[in-house]
Amino acid sequence: MLVGGAIGAVIVAVIFAVILITPHTTMKSEIIVSDKPIPNAIGETTPAYSKNLSLIEIFEKSEPGVVKVTVHRTDQVNGTNGVGSGFVFDKKGHIITNSHVVKDAKKVVVTFLDGRSYNAEVIGFDEFTDIGVIKVNADLSLLKPLSLGDSANLKVGEPIAAIGNPFGLSGSMTSGIVSQLGRLLPSGAGYSIPDVIQTDAAINPGNSGGPLLNMRGEIVGINTAIQSATGEFTGVGFAVPSQTIAKIVPTLIENGEYHHPWIGISGRDIDPDLAKVLNLNDAVGFLVITVVENSPASKAGIHGSNETVEIDGVKYQVGGDIILSVDGKQVRKIDDILVHLQRAKSIGDEMNLEILRDGRTTNITITLEERPNGN
Repeated sequence: MLVGGAIGAVIVAVIFAVILITPHTTMKSEIIVSDKPIPNAIGETTPAYSKNLSLIEIFEKSEPGVVKVTVHRTDQVNGTNGVGSGFVFDKKGHIITNSHVVKDAKKVVVTFLDGRSYNAEVIGFDEFTDIGVIKVNADLSLLKPLSLGDSANLKVGEPIAAIGNPFGLSGSMTSGIVSQLGRLLPSGAGYSIPDVIQTDAAINPGNSGGPLLNMRGEIVGINTAIQSATGEFTGVGFAVPSQTIAKIVPTLIENGEYHHPWIGISGRDIDPDLAKVLNLNDAVGFLVITVVENSPASKAGIHGSNETVEIDGVKYQVGGDIILSVDGKQVRKIDDILVHLQRAKSIGDEMNLEILRDGRTTNITITLEERPNGN
């Protein structure tokens, strides 16, 4: 089920369950960017291709950098293993995968294209973006880093490809298009991942942690979840964008964890019915319903809802501040706040909120603090 956003629980309706692509289980018996080279987290560069490639070319260039990640967990019984995917990040042996693939792992084994396997060390993971980093002491000839593209340049309708190990089937490739951008995805850690890429490329259990590639063969996302009523792919998959990878991974490599900024509010998007109740001309903005005690929002004087009105049998909480913009960027819904926090803000930064209070607009500056664990 959906959980709260990065600034608190958000009231959102869904039709299908959003499911993290848990590693496929088996029994023991078994974006367009510049043409310049792109630096990775430790300053190395990998070649960026200057033209669009065919799917065959993308697969041939990328497959050596995609690995199978086999996980043994302490809570599993009867020798059951999990299988996910990952991709080589640098020549030091760092491999990127999903947090949910390697969390609580007793043992992690990485298998390369030629079949050679190595035990891997979990370097760090961030549940709030579902990104994990593991490291292998592998033969240098096997370490073929994939180049990181810029997900900010993706367009809806742009063709993309995914490589991974669906159902444990190594080196499988699917293709499709970017079907939408900026989705809000539950992370399973009490908050939601903003700015997520939606794709119709087939993604199934075992694809977790594998790369989503643009037609230049550059990574624009890491495949992490599907929306499904059955637990298998039904046309909607999700990938955490490369912008998030580029921001989170260097810190995971250096410190083993990443600390996210936090505001400390919950509420709901302004829809037409709520806009009518609040006498607003347009159904845009985010209504603050609850302000967490001692949070940055509380310290800055943000007001939550203080009364409830009933219209046509429906109760509405009203009286709270309505956020209209953050740092000059219009807020149409909660997603806009979360994306801005993810892309542009860190702990200790100031953020300016334009709010509507009692029919008047005003500006409030918040100093961001570290997000607490849990809901």
